[in-house]
Amino acid sequence: MQRQASAVWQGTLKEGKGTLSAASGVFKDVPYSFAKRFENEPGTNPEELIAAAHAGCFAMALSGKLGRAGFTPDKLSARAKVTLEQVEGNWTITTSHLELVAKVPGIDRAKFEELAADAKATCPVSRLLNANITLDAKLE
Repeated sequence: MQRQASAVWQGTLKEGKGTLSAASGVFKDVPYSFAKRFENEPGTNPEELIAAAHAGCFAMALSGKLGRAGFTPDKLSARAKVTLEQVEGNWTITTSHLELVAKVPGIDRAKFEELAADAKATCPVSRLLNANITLDAKLE
């Protein structure tokens, strides 16, 4: 199985501009720029898309693990906070911090924490990232 997305960049790093597109068509020619990435100008950037991918992947992985253990979640609200910083002169994604608020009827805290930790470690995006991945999981 393969998925695709593409980027087009025109111009210099700081003054240039680019667009991002997904082969599925879910987004097409979405603008991005140096200011959107490094100066907090409104708009998306590669790290935000990685954070979205990580949160979505983790939530799905946890849902699968809960289901195999006999639990059906009412709701899994996941967020990923990706940190981009300089490491030895290179921009590097150093951490992805997952936050989860979950409503899972009938599960005890120990089992919930075990399954959440397993999902954090084994979801495909976690396995892709060469970063420190942390998790705060709250059970409602």
